[in-house]
Amino acid sequence: MSSVVLEPKANALQGQGGVGKTQLAIEYAWRYRRHYDVVYWIPSEKRELVPASLAALASHLGLPPSVGLGIEETARTVKRALERGEPYRKWLLIFDNAVDPASLSDYIPGGPGHALITSRNPQWGSRVQSLRVDVFDREESKTFLANRIRREMPDEKLDILAEKLGDLPIALEQAGALMYETAMDIDEYITLLESQTTGLMGMGKSDDYPQSMAAAWQLSVHQLRTRLPQAIEILRCCAFFGPEPIPRDVFRRGTEAETPRIAPILDDPLLLTKALSGLGRFALAKIDSTTRTIQVHRLIQTLLREELDPKQQHDIRHEVHLLLAHSAPKDPEDNANWKAFEELVPHIGYSNLAECATPNVREFALNTVRYLYRAGNYELARAQVEELIEKWTQREERDDHPDVLVARKHLGNILRGMGEYTLAYQTDHDTLEAMRKELGPDHSETLWATNSYGSTLRVAGEFQRAREQDGELLRRYRNAATPDTTGMFRVRHNLAIDYSLTSDYATARDMFQVLLRDLSTARTGVGSSMVLSTWSALSRAVRLCGDYDMAVYLGQDAFDYGRQQLSLDNHGTLLAAKDLSIALRRRGDLDEALDLADTTYNGLRRLLGALHSDTLAAGVNLSNAHRAKGDIDRAYALALEMTPLYARVFDADHPFAHTTRSNLAVLLRLRGDVAEARRMNQEAAEALAVRLGWDHDYPLTCLINMQSDLAALGEVEEAVKGGRELHQRLRDLFGDDHFMTLSAAANLALDLRAFGATAEADALKAEVLRRYQDLDGINQPDAVATAQNRRINTDFDPQPL
Repeated sequence: MSSVVLEPKANALQGQGGVGKTQLAIEYAWRYRRHYDVVYWIPSEKRELVPASLAALASHLGLPPSVGLGIEETARTVKRALERGEPYRKWLLIFDNAVDPASLSDYIPGGPGHALITSRNPQWGSRVQSLRVDVFDREESKTFLANRIRREMPDEKLDILAEKLGDLPIALEQAGALMYETAMDIDEYITLLESQTTGLMGMGKSDDYPQSMAAAWQLSVHQLRTRLPQAIEILRCCAFFGPEPIPRDVFRRGTEAETPRIAPILDDPLLLTKALSGLGRFALAKIDSTTRTIQVHRLIQTLLREELDPKQQHDIRHEVHLLLAHSAPKDPEDNANWKAFEELVPHIGYSNLAECATPNVREFALNTVRYLYRAGNYELARAQVEELIEKWTQREERDDHPDVLVARKHLGNILRGMGEYTLAYQTDHDTLEAMRKELGPDHSETLWATNSYGSTLRVAGEFQRAREQDGELLRRYRNAATPDTTGMFRVRHNLAIDYSLTSDYATARDMFQVLLRDLSTARTGVGSSMVLSTWSALSRAVRLCGDYDMAVYLGQDAFDYGRQQLSLDNHGTLLAAKDLSIALRRRGDLDEALDLADTTYNGLRRLLGALHSDTLAAGVNLSNAHRAKGDIDRAYALALEMTPLYARVFDADHPFAHTTRSNLAVLLRLRGDVAEARRMNQEAAEALAVRLGWDHDYPLTCLINMQSDLAALGEVEEAVKGGRELHQRLRDLFGDDHFMTLSAAANLALDLRAFGATAEADALKAEVLRRYQDLDGINQPDAVATAQNRRINTDFDPQPL
């Protein structure tokens, strides 16, 4: 093992269970602790739990925590930092009890540090340098026993005992602990061991552990049962948790659970402490007073379970379910509770929690799914909720049982978070229909599912349908017999988004303003993410109303709040940064806007991947920022990349797919391909009118740009005619002072002058400049363009859905 410190590499300790692979890894870490700046332990038997363990290292490396980035991205960030040697080059990661090399290799960093893997799987030998760990040789066994028993023992007797225990370290530890605690003579122990082993031979025990291990274990259990029978009930209970550390608070809080087997022990703190101490003394469990956890070796867990009949197994497993449920926090939305959920997650699968039909246990299972979703661990959240759906459907023999429907509601949210929009749409639609039929339209879960379906409608581009549904949903919430303040906050937020997506920016602004005030004074049901999202949305709505200065002020406040309360790389913080970048660009702070746009795009790409809708929106913003700075080639390259991706992520007829084509058309005209620009703008405008109607700013944005195409093609008369109609439409929709109305008017003034209507052109230009002066000042970019007789190019920035 000493060679491990010589060069950076991954190493595996491979061998059968009970030979001491984990203990050897602990010994190595302790012996060479001064060689490392970071030593970190990662339980690895369940591959899906590894990302969370790796992500928890982030704060120790000075990286954003998973509450900001999400589990998977934080794990990748930690891995990249370790590989770069930042901030530490000397690190040791121990992946304990790793199973499949193929599924775990992506989480094992290279770089200057060391990774140490313990595993029973010999396939690790083909992936990394591997060291076979075998049983002790005879002299090691005798020395170990002598040191553990702490009494003089004849060498020949130690030799006999070591042979009967197969030199297996865990069996030797069991024997030594028992003889020490009971002062049992070695001859007596050997006699008992022989009789115990003979009995085991005919019992058909598992091949997962040797007979010597079973015999030694049964002797220890027998002695403990004689001296402290209550400890056996706690030990049996621990056998149905996972092999990872069990928080001691599970037993402390479990006094409220109906657990007849262990209730007398849980009700007596002194007796519980005595029982746990006994487990530690007899080497049947590891009691860690620092972390306040209990851990039982997986071999001992297997032996404990196998000595029980099926009914006993069922009863104890059910008590474990109740203990988990009663020890868990109730609110998975509050990130202050996430640490407690994180400690319980490793025991859910091992305890077969999905098999339990007790209401509060199922509630705990769903809360765990919600925690994983809110923490950004979408893969594990999806795996767990899909198992719940499968098991509960089988048990209830129906797929419309209320618990199944609630689980399907969570699945829809997870799928949408993962960007699987088509599947999310179908899941949300079918779940909502079933809930309305099974639970009724006013049930709290139906209302929540309706709110989720509104998000799905927005993703599908059905903005008006989402607005109508969310408006009705808000009325249902307000009329509910028992008000759900948190649910109402969510609906109010989503309805304001609907108004923004249907061109009623003033109403959206007013709704977000009132909602932010209410969130700021609410005592419960409000998390930092909801406050940040509303604050940023208010900045966006103010910008879309044309008040760029206020949009920058609000956007900066929202961005600062996100950095302080969550993290710089949090999803919501990055969205706030994107909106701030757009507001800065609109106001004319082009350098700052471009820098922030670049940072935001790269951050969201790392966090969500290249194909997430929020990443695409950040890419569109970056393209627009490059165009505003005059770098047409870079803007065009990005727009050319982003535009087809919208059709791929959503569909070819999604409103955002059409509007981003108008952005590309602007760049085509600026590069000299005017005819193609006109064609694209006209097609986009007509397609958007079919989806959204002409009284929506999206098709009108395309028409503003198409008027510039017509002028560039020399079709002045048509440009003037279309420009007059367009100007009037925008006046009717937004009023005379809105930035889109002014853009259309400024461009129309240029076309009127080219057409020969000089007086009308001068008057219109003067009117536009006066309004700019009254609103944002004459130095605002569009005002400068108007004063210099340059055309205004309107662009599009997709909103979060």
